[in-house]
Amino acid sequence: MVGPFIFFDHMGPVEFSAGNGIDVRPHPHINLATVTYLFDGEIIHRDSLGTMMPIRRGAVNWMTAGRGIVHSERTSPELKARGSRVFGLQTWVAMPAAHEETDPSFVHYEARNCRFSKPKPSASDWWSAKAGDSVRPSRRSPTRCTPMSCLNPAMLPLETAHEERAVYVVSGEVTIGSDHFPSGQLLVLRQGTISVRNAEDEATRLVLVGGETMDGPRHIWWNFVSSRLDRIEQAKADWKVGRFGTVPGDAEEFIPLPAAEEVAGYP
Repeated sequence: MVGPFIFFDHMGPVEFSAGNGIDVRPHPHINLATVTYLFDGEIIHRDSLGTMMPIRRGAVNWMTAGRGIVHSERTSPELKARGSRVFGLQTWVAMPAAHEETDPSFVHYEARNCRFSKPKPSASDWWSAKAGDSVRPSRRSPTRCTPMSCLNPAMLPLETAHEERAVYVVSGEVTIGSDHFPSGQLLVLRQGTISVRNAEDEATRLVLVGGETMDGPRHIWWNFVSSRLDRIEQAKADWKVGRFGTVPGDAEEFIPLPAAEEVAGYP
């Protein structure tokens, strides 16, 4: 866990041929928020609040599960018919214990509404995209999730405002001190000012995440995150008997509760 970030999923890049695409059937979450960001492509989000929202390149989806939500993630029929490409990230953000059972909600920020700015001190070729309150919602601990890209050699001094920080190398290669790191690495950073340099011969994409240290450990079982094991057991029982509700427009299918032996790392 880095600050409140407890799970990190790198999607693609993948090319779907005609007739294929993403089909993540309706499934539940509790006591967390999902943050989805796409570098390329499109995914249709639907949830049990009645939301139907396509997320496209540069946009941000922030879905707060709170006491419980169901959602699906699919490729639209139009894109599936002709083939498409998807490349993006989804992180799970644990919620402070006092707000784990808040009402579920969904916020979408189009790419045109995201602020673009240069980090300071200036590094002329580094640019970041930050979606305002989608990465620091009210009544949550301060949180940062910032995609960055670099086309030319540059040095990026990382801010020290957050107690815990990490850099994920989406593509390309970076150097910190004398150590070199390829893509696919999540680098947890020590306290103090740290500078990251990208490789000279290729474009680099990074995501900087961080925030305050969480108010205690969190448990993960399948799609459930909570500070309490008994709450996860309750969520399992609720999903098994259909107490979570359904997703309007996508209610014909769902992902069944997995068997205990199918979920690793849980007591």
